[in-house]
Amino acid sequence: MKTYTSPFDVAWRPTLALRHITAAFLLLAAFAGHATSQPHAKARKATHHKAAVRQAPTHGPAYGKTTAALALADELAQQHNLPKAWVREQISQAQYLKGVPKMVLPPTVPTAKNWRAYRERFIDSRRIDAGTQFWQTYQSDLARAEQTYGVPAEMIVGIIGVETFYGQNMGNYRVLDTLTTLTLNFPAAHPRAAERQAFFKSELGHFLAQAHQQGDAGATGSFAGAMGWPQFMPSSAAKFAVDFDGDGRIDLRNSPIDAIGSVANYFKAFGWQTGMPTHYPVSFDEARLDKPTLLAPDILPSFSVSNFTAKGAVLDESAQKHNGQLALVELFNGDEPPSYVAGTDNFYVVTRYNWSSYYALAVIELGQAVKAATSVNTQRKN
Repeated sequence: MKTYTSPFDVAWRPTLALRHITAAFLLLAAFAGHATSQPHAKARKATHHKAAVRQAPTHGPAYGKTTAALALADELAQQHNLPKAWVREQISQAQYLKGVPKMVLPPTVPTAKNWRAYRERFIDSRRIDAGTQFWQTYQSDLARAEQTYGVPAEMIVGIIGVETFYGQNMGNYRVLDTLTTLTLNFPAAHPRAAERQAFFKSELGHFLAQAHQQGDAGATGSFAGAMGWPQFMPSSAAKFAVDFDGDGRIDLRNSPIDAIGSVANYFKAFGWQTGMPTHYPVSFDEARLDKPTLLAPDILPSFSVSNFTAKGAVLDESAQKHNGQLALVELFNGDEPPSYVAGTDNFYVVTRYNWSSYYALAVIELGQAVKAATSVNTQRKN
């Protein structure tokens, strides 16, 4: 594994359950320092947040009954045991989205990685205020998720805050259109085009299976097909989404409660260990430091505490008592010196949502900031 993996590359890895491609572009925007966000408005089960202003997708013609569209429909119908006529109808009505194929290409000009800029994008007063309101609104549901799955409320709050600004930025692309476009018109210029096209075809099949079951193929999401408050791809929704509000159906777009339970279930499925910290502060003894060896496994925890410190890492007292493996996580800060943390197995679990150490630490620190602000508000009320 490379010491650093491009967020654009990792967002496409087929081994990831979510493949949050959208988050890779948030990473680019954050590094560039020009991303914007919208204020939060409280919502309950049947009330949508207003979506943030976005440029409307540019629609081309419907795919119709072309040979390629019908062949795709028949293949997916067979794979997912769906009525052929119904699948043909959905695919024929899907519209080509002109700008989407370009959006999935890697950037032609690399952008300098900058943790401080990335952090500022996600951990600001507006997002913390929105998270505090979200926590207060769904306090009992967050507590129930923590009790059920062993995942702290602040981790769930951090994920939903980074992913969609607590429901505001869930995407306005029709998922049927985006996934059909990325299946039938994936850009050949992509260095891993065949693999990526196959991924989107698989996601389209999962989406159609869910749409047929729910009787609704009109769901909207990101330009890559991620949906709802937690931005699950269809395959992840099939594996990890839960009916946490007990109404008999899973609805990640209209039920924040289902989203809360689903995020917690996702973390548990990927091995979250209750009570284990996500990371510890780390410094270095330059005289003994073997940084290349410490960085070689990337974010995968591979060193016992004794091996970690023997290679020049300096840990505080709590970290020295850690029962498990550690990884040296490096976060670049543009022209400034990098930041480092000692990541645990739970830090690695957070990166299974999106394989980026920048993303994981932003989720963790946003959740911590919201928890602290919520505690202050509660004390003031008392």
